[in-house]
Amino acid sequence: MHIRPEEITAILKKQLADFEKKVEVYQIGTVLSVGDGIARVHGLSDVMLGELVMFPGNITGMALNLEEDNVGVAVFGDVKRIKEGDEVRRTNRVASVPVGEKLVGRIMDALGEAIDDGAPIEMNEFRQIEVKAPGVMDRQNVHEPLQTGIKVIDALTPIGRGQRELIIGDRKTGKTTLAIDTIINQRGQDVYCFYVAIGQKRSTVAQIHETLKRHGAMDYTMIIAATASDPVAMQFLAPYAATAMAEYYRDSGRHALIVYDDLTKQAQAYRQLSLLLRRPPGREAYPGDIFYLHSRLLERAAKMNDKKGAGSLSALPIIETQAGDISAYIPTNVISITDGQIFLEQDLFNAGQRPAVNPGLSVSRVGGDAQIKAMKQTAGSLRLDLAQYRELEAFSQFASDLDQATRRQLERGQRLMEVIKQDAGVPLPVAYQVAIIYAGVNGFLDDIPHTKVKEFEQRLFEDLESRYAEFVRMFNKEKTLTDPAKQSLNAILTEVKERFALTR
Repeated sequence: MHIRPEEITAILKKQLADFEKKVEVYQIGTVLSVGDGIARVHGLSDVMLGELVMFPGNITGMALNLEEDNVGVAVFGDVKRIKEGDEVRRTNRVASVPVGEKLVGRIMDALGEAIDDGAPIEMNEFRQIEVKAPGVMDRQNVHEPLQTGIKVIDALTPIGRGQRELIIGDRKTGKTTLAIDTIINQRGQDVYCFYVAIGQKRSTVAQIHETLKRHGAMDYTMIIAATASDPVAMQFLAPYAATAMAEYYRDSGRHALIVYDDLTKQAQAYRQLSLLLRRPPGREAYPGDIFYLHSRLLERAAKMNDKKGAGSLSALPIIETQAGDISAYIPTNVISITDGQIFLEQDLFNAGQRPAVNPGLSVSRVGGDAQIKAMKQTAGSLRLDLAQYRELEAFSQFASDLDQATRRQLERGQRLMEVIKQDAGVPLPVAYQVAIIYAGVNGFLDDIPHTKVKEFEQRLFEDLESRYAEFVRMFNKEKTLTDPAKQSLNAILTEVKERFALTR
């Protein structure tokens, strides 16, 4: 066999031309000290703020403090497995999470890893957890209603797609229940929901998952959990990670709703991190940038303009107060960032008024823009009637003799308070809400004992589902109370009332 030198030369030249020189360069640092979820690392001079770093044993951390001679790293894993002198490696990747359709129905941690015993999540597309909020020119006014299915909210403090509405109140006043009912009511509304559990018990997260599953809401919901047993860095990060996942839907022209439960615990986690990183404390020992912590998060909720796909991200942040004090540091911060608040009162809750919404202190700064016309027409006088009732109620405790008009107003108010009561886990279609509120404000319930109002309401809803289904169809199509619609509704309420009086 004869091999010509030219052939060998040609083959070698070709192979050398195709040869790629691949060199992986890692910048490596050394752990100086470690404790309380914080590691101080020397030698990572080029590390970026928010960059992920790797400790031995596949433990991840995030660079938060970039100082002259060391880097303060928040550790996401078990800090006891890290010791002084360990090598730390840069990843050149700023903290990011997986996004996409495959996350629907899953429970994840703050880094987007599955914690629900299901199959590992396929990670095809990633988004940085910290991104700039959309600019003013990329947004448009909030004008589409986000129906919660809760009468008192849809009537008095309506929420629109793209709005930030704060839920605020003491512990155990029904804040989470309101948010969960809102998620349940999005079934069939083409809204993807995200529930962020910050600093809660694992049993509570499991309970919420079961509730959502039972109502079929996990078909369009994702749960991001940073529980009380997780490192504080995860609790601080979870809301941003969930918002990055939700923005995927907003930016593709769809609608998303995110519940932060609750931002008080996130602020406390951030305070703990900041103090351990030796950042100077300010009021109530919170760091100076605590306002920026929440504003850069909540500003990402927006209704995008038509050029940007007209998608929306609505936010329901939850804040826990101490003894109803809404003028404390964190509550006032978040109130000033959001577009209104729903205030839940301990006294109302204890008196059996559920949901315990205080109509006087609750407000929506979007107002009627986020309501359908029929609800606007019906609920116009409801807030005033309830405010007058609460004032008269306080006054009547000291007055023995009341005139006829005052007594009438008190009795109307009593029935309206019964109307706005609602059981947990039973969100109502808007047609049913309008029907019962219309009955209350137009005097149809005045001669029904207030103890029987809930019974009458139940009968009305049953009849709307069966006998008067045609009215509901017409209402859902027009979404306004035209004169013929009002006449139909008056006739329905009169008939239901007559039948109810016979069976009493």
